[in-house]
Amino acid sequence: MKTKLLPYLNKDLLEAGCDEAGRGCLAGPVVAAAVILPPDFESSLLNDSKQLSENQRNELRPLIEKEAIAWAVEMVVNEDIDKVNILNASFLAMNKAVLKLDVKPGHLLIDGNRFRPQTEIPFTCVVKGDGKYFSIAAASVLAKTYRDEYMEAIHTEFPDYGWKKNKGYPTKKHREAIKTFGVTKYHRKSFRLLDKQLELKF
Repeated sequence: MKTKLLPYLNKDLLEAGCDEAGRGCLAGPVVAAAVILPPDFESSLLNDSKQLSENQRNELRPLIEKEAIAWAVEMVVNEDIDKVNILNASFLAMNKAVLKLDVKPGHLLIDGNRFRPQTEIPFTCVVKGDGKYFSIAAASVLAKTYRDEYMEAIHTEFPDYGWKKNKGYPTKKHREAIKTFGVTKYHRKSFRLLDKQLELKF
């Protein structure tokens, strides 16, 4: 039985939930979303995006976008991930999403245990927050669905890597394709793209 998600941490503040998708991928961007939901928002389906099926996420996305007071999605591409590292890229994507919101929140709920803000907005980090608060869960769904869409689009450019299915994550097929065909312009060169025993020359 899933835990009932909470509508807010601070009742008197306009809160934006923030989450990202794609941190552990070998290719593609890291994508973050920020979502401000009304305090009376309810959904029996909404949960951490990793607990939902693709169909459920796709069903929730238009509902979130329609019901949200404000929402925004931003990405940091693989070249920039290689420059600043994945942790900083995740923080950057979340900050970009917060700054893109049409309504300025009074507080941020950040999924995870660390954050490096680029605004003066106070924040609270919540470990596994996407399974605890509606706004973070909503952000996780938007980040995941928008990133999946992006990976499916670039799959047509490089179909050998199976991105339509693996979305850039380090599956066996993905690593074998890198070994066979080399790296693409979408791969994160700062990541270990192959298993330790295999050497990759750029």
